Amino acid sequence: MNPKSIVKGKIHYVGVNDRTKHLFEAIWPIPYGVSYNSYLIDDEVVALVDTVDVCYFEVYLRKIRSVIGERPIQYLIINHMEPDHSGSIRLIKEHYPNITIVGNKQTFGMIEGFYGVHGNCMQVVDGDCLDLGYHKLRFYLTPMVHWPETMMTFDHTDGVLFSGDAFGCFGTVDGGFMDSCINTDHYWGEMTRYYSNIVGKYGTPVQKALNKLNSLLTIEVLCSTHGPVWTDDNVCKVIEVYDRLSRYDADEGVVIAYGSMYGNTEQMAEAIAAELSAQGIRNIVMHNLSKSHQSYVISDIFKYKGLIVGSPTYNTQLFPAVEELLSKISGRDVKGRYFGYFGSFAWAGTAVKHLTEFAEKSKFEVVSAPVDMKCGMSDAVYEQCEALGAAMAARLKQDRNG
Repeated sequence: MNPKSIVKGKIHYVGVNDRTKHLFEAIWPIPYGVSYNSYLIDDEVVALVDTVDVCYFEVYLRKIRSVIGERPIQYLIINHMEPDHSGSIRLIKEHYPNITIVGNKQTFGMIEGFYGVHGNCMQVVDGDCLDLGYHKLRFYLTPMVHWPETMMTFDHTDGVLFSGDAFGCFGTVDGGFMDSCINTDHYWGEMTRYYSNIVGKYGTPVQKALNKLNSLLTIEVLCSTHGPVWTDDNVCKVIEVYDRLSRYDADEGVVIAYGSMYGNTEQMAEAIAAELSAQGIRNIVMHNLSKSHQSYVISDIFKYKGLIVGSPTYNTQLFPAVEELLSKISGRDVKGRYFGYFGSFAWAGTAVKHLTEFAEKSKFEVVSAPVDMKCGMSDAVYEQCEALGAAMAARLKQDRNG
């Protein structure tokens, strides 16, 4: 047994860190890297919960054997089939040929499709149990959090929830993997960025999963497939973060996201921001979309109630980075935002028209008439930008008293 790997009792952490990859899912920057978490229950009957990216299999196998030596593993529980968690299934099967794979109806077609593995399967439905001796596991199906086969496994003996990608965050676990052994400050922002970009579209399924978890006894330890193992007060804090984000609840504040080729549209954004500040709004986040990665913009949109978008006309369309952002917002079904917008043009103004179409489709609450600037800033444009900022501030302040 390796005492450094103990999560609680007979449960061990056997996950790995990825400090090499620059983009998660080949899309999202991960400056702090990412962990692929797997857990081993060293009971009378040994069970492995999820696997890791196949690139790290040798390290992974060494960690497993440091806990159980040459003993066999009887069960492999698959909570989620994305390859960063299921990638080692075939190799685990080769090293433990008699292992039984535990999953739900949706799981096994994916296992065969991805890895050509079949046989020795245990199909579970919602509420089914597995007795390992000391540990008593129960399975809860949580479809579309954020794939159709996702489920969670709860150890009733020690109050440990193996939650799959739910409650995950970006970032490797550095040295220790328990929240009590590391500085967790940077994980909270990375949790919001992870949720908003990876899970963000599935707020309703997340809420259904959270309601299902309410029936459990106290969750004492939260074991996600990404990020630290959470304990004590942090368990409630993590669940509260996911609850709030999945309800699209947000703090008072404004995200101003804009494209600007020559600086004129940016000056409109600056004028709006200055007025917001003058009106007493303190949380103002500005993103030049030619510089800010979309993942950080989306994360901030999930944080704050107000959203103001600006774009120059580009080939009679929106500036490409603005168009990409609007697509990502729509794809996440973001709800309940206060919206303002502005545009600029030199000879054929269509940006505001396209932003109006987005406003209508999104069903956001539009706080003011848009500002449409021809060529460069003028006193009249400054006044209109200030009016837009003041209108957004007034709408946000209406909520201060509930």
